[in-house]
Amino acid sequence: MDDRLIVALDVGNALAGLEMAARIGDAASFYKIGLGMLTGGGLALAQELKDAHDKRIFLDMKLFDIGATVEAAVRGLAAFDLDFLTVHGDPHVVSAAKQGASGSQMKILAVTVLTSLDRADLDAGMMAPGDLHDITVERAARAFDAGADGIIASPREAAAIRALPHAAGRLIVTPGVRPLGADAGDQKRIETPAAAIAAGADHIVVGRPIWQARDPRAAAQAIVAELG
Repeated sequence: MDDRLIVALDVGNALAGLEMAARIGDAASFYKIGLGMLTGGGLALAQELKDAHDKRIFLDMKLFDIGATVEAAVRGLAAFDLDFLTVHGDPHVVSAAKQGASGSQMKILAVTVLTSLDRADLDAGMMAPGDLHDITVERAARAFDAGADGIIASPREAAAIRALPHAAGRLIVTPGVRPLGADAGDQKRIETPAAAIAAGADHIVVGRPIWQARDPRAAAQAIVAELG
């Protein structure tokens, strides 16, 4: 199985997640469980997939709070022995998360700029002026300086982030990935799976094009085949 593909299980609850994972079968070995699943048994699903089905787990919580709270939350989540956890890319958040993950194997991934946002969205949120690409790369650099094991960014920024001085040995995980011909949905900065990997991504995250497909296993296999 090619763990460069991470399947986003953005379904209603843990039972639906287990059913989807069963349909995908051996076509995927790595799953993302996000905030929308939290009240639907997300942590239980993570443990079931990991312990009973030998899957890797990316817990996408995008934590953001004062340092002490982030550190405590990450310390609790680290006890689940999962692979990846996301936090916002602000340096104080990343630093606190690394403290909380100390002693575990869980990787802290810093979110740069969401792939569903464009410059107009940043303006509406009163974010710093400037080119969105440059802001994303700068946030990645600052997250690396704060100790992040990797970052979450659009495939369009992957090559520039990979070229950063501190990027060696760090992970680049790219949502906003759509196979050729797939509906973009709410994503605004997208690329194909092959383009994302070619740009320097270690992992791609794909959700709806797989779990909304008539045959999710075949959809996952097609994406892996595209990666080459």
